[in-house]
Amino acid sequence: MRNKLEFFGKKHIGKLIASALLAAALTLTVTDLFTITARADAPYKTYTVDGYGAVAETQTAYLPYETITKIDEETLNGPTDFKLMPDGTMYILDSGNARVVVSDLSGNLIKTFGEGTLVSPRGIYVTRDHITYIADRDAKSIFVFDEEGNLIHTYTRPNVPMYGETQDFLPLKVIVNDAGTIYVICESNTNGVVEISPVDNGTFLGYFGTNSTNSSLINIIWRAILTDEQRAKMRSNIPSTPDNMAIDDKGIIYTVTRGEGDGTVKRLNIAGVNMLEASDYDTVPAAIAVGNHDNCFVVSQQGFIYEYNNEGELLFVFGGKDDGQLRIGLSTKAEAIQVGLDDKIYVLDSDKAQIQIYEPTEFTNYLHSALYLFSKGRYEESKEPLSKVLEMNNLFDYANKAMGKALYKEEDYANALKYAKLSKDLDTYSDAFWEIRNNWLRHNLSAIVLIIIALLILKFAIKRLDKKKNILDKPRALWRSFKNIKLVKELGYMFYFVRHPIDGCYGIKWENRVSLLSSNIILVLVMAFYVINKYFCGFMFKTVREGSFDVFSDVGMILIAMGLVVGCNYLMCTINDGEGKLKHIYSSFIYSFAPYVILMPFIFVLSHVVTYNEEFFVSFGRFCMVVWIAVLVVISIREINNYTVSETAKIIFLTVFTILIVCLIAFILYVLWAQVFDFVQSVAREVVYKIGS
Repeated sequence: MRNKLEFFGKKHIGKLIASALLAAALTLTVTDLFTITARADAPYKTYTVDGYGAVAETQTAYLPYETITKIDEETLNGPTDFKLMPDGTMYILDSGNARVVVSDLSGNLIKTFGEGTLVSPRGIYVTRDHITYIADRDAKSIFVFDEEGNLIHTYTRPNVPMYGETQDFLPLKVIVNDAGTIYVICESNTNGVVEISPVDNGTFLGYFGTNSTNSSLINIIWRAILTDEQRAKMRSNIPSTPDNMAIDDKGIIYTVTRGEGDGTVKRLNIAGVNMLEASDYDTVPAAIAVGNHDNCFVVSQQGFIYEYNNEGELLFVFGGKDDGQLRIGLSTKAEAIQVGLDDKIYVLDSDKAQIQIYEPTEFTNYLHSALYLFSKGRYEESKEPLSKVLEMNNLFDYANKAMGKALYKEEDYANALKYAKLSKDLDTYSDAFWEIRNNWLRHNLSAIVLIIIALLILKFAIKRLDKKKNILDKPRALWRSFKNIKLVKELGYMFYFVRHPIDGCYGIKWENRVSLLSSNIILVLVMAFYVINKYFCGFMFKTVREGSFDVFSDVGMILIAMGLVVGCNYLMCTINDGEGKLKHIYSSFIYSFAPYVILMPFIFVLSHVVTYNEEFFVSFGRFCMVVWIAVLVVISIREINNYTVSETAKIIFLTVFTILIVCLIAFILYVLWAQVFDFVQSVAREVVYKIGS
């Protein structure tokens, strides 16, 4: 009995232990789940830009990790800049208190300095030796402190004529290269970044990275005809002052400037030439920082963070402006950005007086690995992290683009073509296609030559037989009877019309050489070729997203455009003593588009066989086709209505003006109808609500 009790006791204890272990495991699992959820729930969405230039949502690239609100018991007051050091220390420019606060990454205070010296500090830079440079606007000086926080040097306004005799020295931001050369952004100094050598207590070297001015031809002409007083009231066309800058380990300087368009983000070499083309940017950038993988980060004043690769391609956009709910990861007024060795991003918010920290997700870590390996030419190694990225998001364009380039370097042209097509990478697609085409020609050129020779021999043999035995008499008779069909003759008239438009218009107007049926058939052919070319032309010339179709709106657009042009032209010709009937004007307009029907099939085929370097042939073909159509339209208006050249020009102008008036009236009617519809809809809802209540 005792043994039995002991057996059941042991069995019961075993169950208890098993239950306890299971409960512990479940608790850990649930805890992990809650932890992951807490870390994965970002208060913002992450976006990227696809190969078509469209913004697309993607996986979360960075998660809010932590917020530093105080340095021990020290509260920050309007901080404007900070510097993150490789050893984990942070130098924070506590501008409201006119001091520098040094802490570790956990927010523990190490020291403060600068009290009593600084007046209105705006920018900070710290060298590897912990020498601190402070740009103080109101003091009009660059203060230099040693590692202990002792003032060791002060740089003031360069006293040389080349600096500008009336130019003030109001430093806002400062960086220093390994040679000790100081680069300063000064308020209202549109000449560029001030470059100062430490030699002889500060030698002015000149201006660096000056922004260009944007002056269109219209503005130049307009300024030329205005008086001095009118020109004085116009907006000055002077270069913009950079807003912020950063420097990498190689001494390359990065700048951000608001209102510069494509020059908002720049990477400047030693000569001050921009080497970066960032086509996607924020209009109000606050700061820029260099990453660890040949990438860079820009933060806007509203807290949006942009990550670019070394070619200026946008990888991610995330973050945003806080709406007052004080949510982690959102900013009120971002002032500075830094990147740690562990790829964490640190953003300084001056309004909140805190530092937001973001950590990269697994997706981003894989992308960074691929980014770094690819930039170093290690294409084979970059394929593994790229594959991981594509497993998580097979539509992430940059990964597809990098994979295509890596496969091209390995001479796997077929797969490189596939990935380049997915990412809309025209350069890689063209290069891979050229290689594939070259290989195909090498293997098939002899066969092509033999086929051409065989066809020529066959043609010669048929001609000889036909000469002796008339074997082509029946086919010729059938062809003549086919050409004599009325509709076929009317359709074939377009080949005569494009070569002899004046006589062709005479045939339309007086000889009834065409009909409404043939004109409508040509219009259908124009619409069909337009749709086919738009959606199925060569990949390098396609302007619509792969797989997207909107045929009905395309056809409707052509019909509406043709109806507007013909209707408005007929109206203007009728008012201005034109001799053309509506049928003649319509048919002549349609037959003027005959070059489109004749040339577009050849251009379509050509678009599938040329590479990027040979696109001139397609572009030139399209240009010739458009010019040919325009000439035929002008001649048809003149000949159908028996106008002079000046009268023709007048009618064309009036037709365009009438089209614009009709479009404006249509837009006004659309807006009014939309308002009426909204009113009726709101009344109906109110009636339904009253009945229901």
